Amino acid sequence: MPTDEVCGVQGCGKEAKRSLSTKKVKEVLPELKLIGEPRRVHLCRDHYKQFRKKTKQERELDRAAWQ
Repeated sequence: MPTDEVCGVQGCGKEAKRSLSTKKVKEVLPELKLIGEPRRVHLCRDHYKQFRKKTKQERELDRAAWQ
């Protein structure tokens, strides 16, 4: 990920680590105020960690379907 990208959450400003679908992020974390409405939103490490915690059960179910 380019180093010039910043987190897409309003008021954060940290360096972005991941890029995710805006639709999915809004579904999982509706309390976050995102900057603009692009297709993908860049998240810093802290906000990505929040996203991962909220989607843990869903990801486990997806993995179980593959087994």
